Amino acid sequence: MKKGPLTIKDIAKDLNISPSTVSRALKDNPDISPETRKLVQDYAKEHKYKPNALALSLRTQHNNIIGVIVPELANHFFSGVLSGMETVAEEKDYHVIVCQSLEDYKKEVRNVQTLIKARVCGVLISQSKTTTQYEHFQELIDNDIPVIFFDRICTGIDSDKVVVDDYSGTLTAVEYMIKTGCKRIAFFSAPAHLEISKNRKNGYLDALRKYQLPVEELLIRTADTKQLGYERAMEILQEDDRPDAFMAMNDYTASGILVACKKLGLKVPGDISICGFSNSNISQDTDPMLTTMDQHPIEVGMEAMKLILEKIENPENTSRKNKIIKTSLIVRQTTRNISDA
Repeated sequence: MKKGPLTIKDIAKDLNISPSTVSRALKDNPDISPETRKLVQDYAKEHKYKPNALALSLRTQHNNIIGVIVPELANHFFSGVLSGMETVAEEKDYHVIVCQSLEDYKKEVRNVQTLIKARVCGVLISQSKTTTQYEHFQELIDNDIPVIFFDRICTGIDSDKVVVDDYSGTLTAVEYMIKTGCKRIAFFSAPAHLEISKNRKNGYLDALRKYQLPVEELLIRTADTKQLGYERAMEILQEDDRPDAFMAMNDYTASGILVACKKLGLKVPGDISICGFSNSNISQDTDPMLTTMDQHPIEVGMEAMKLILEKIENPENTSRKNKIIKTSLIVRQTTRNISDA
């Protein structure tokens, strides 16, 4: 029994004909007799033969493979994005190669080199949070490979983009907590150089200004993981004038804040309100369940894939498009109700 996928050579050997005959028969080439074409095609169908898209691309110098680079495959948001991308790609008969940078600039550079060597026809990228140099992205463009950035965008490269409305989403969440009676709201962000961090911070600041609440720099910290959320929250919550709410960069950070509150004997949301961002699986696994912002990752992925396909199929169109996906506030148990304020 042969292991691995069935190849053209396997079919040729089993049917006692040449590989070139099999290849042409699979393409319905009229030079091959109808009987042989039917024999080969029926055999391929019966044995579930799938063409090797990458091998085909190496022979023809073009393909229908699209590369995707994400920071982390295990992240709920990015898995949702990939689901949306693959749905659109399959409808258009494109294949997807996924690489993960693991938040490492050097690995992201290697991801780009791998996709260039694979002769992909387009690349979708959410950049690593450690990336501050963009020559590798420019190399894709220099190789005539269309690039679309999504979620974590690169402002240093002229390209189409698909982003979540991070500004409005954060403003809405902070405004909701203010309406429930919160007066001192801490903001835990990702690294400041990321555009996503800038937009969310601006949403947070504008919400405070809208309700004439003071901006306290001591309440603004960099913390975008569960561990950092826990550590920074432990520091702030043990100060004399502790905050009464937290706006977290993501649900993982929010869950770390929740652990800190419990360790210090603080009631959530009675003493402290917490809002996450992403509406990931963890948001419903915590006790109490997290209030959060839904980023609609499947929609992000679908829109990003549609944009890259437009670029691939209409290369003469050089206009730029920026898609903004609206967020939705999901109120659960880590924030108070407005009616109780």
